[in-house]
Amino acid sequence: MFKLKRLKFKKIKDFLKELPKALGERAFFTFLGFLIIALIIGGLIFYNFYILIEKKEPQISERPLQFKEKTYQGVLKAWQEKEKRFEAADAKEYPDPFR
Repeated sequence: MFKLKRLKFKKIKDFLKELPKALGERAFFTFLGFLIIALIIGGLIFYNFYILIEKKEPQISERPLQFKEKTYQGVLKAWQEKEKRFEAADAKEYPDPFR
């Protein structure tokens, strides 16, 4: 049993060593094979992310969106504080570090 596994491993190892040489000798057919594989994979990706998405119906939420005034006011306040700091930084004089 151990010799059988070792023999299979040796055959696989020899095959993998000869594979680049065989592919290089048939470069045109290798290119065509890789091109076909790439086109198939690209087609599957296109199908999954474009065609299937168009077929799905959008989910409609049962409750309408609600505007949260408190959260909006908090964001507006933070923006105003940042704007004040930005304006203050523009007026500040910094010393020249190259003197």
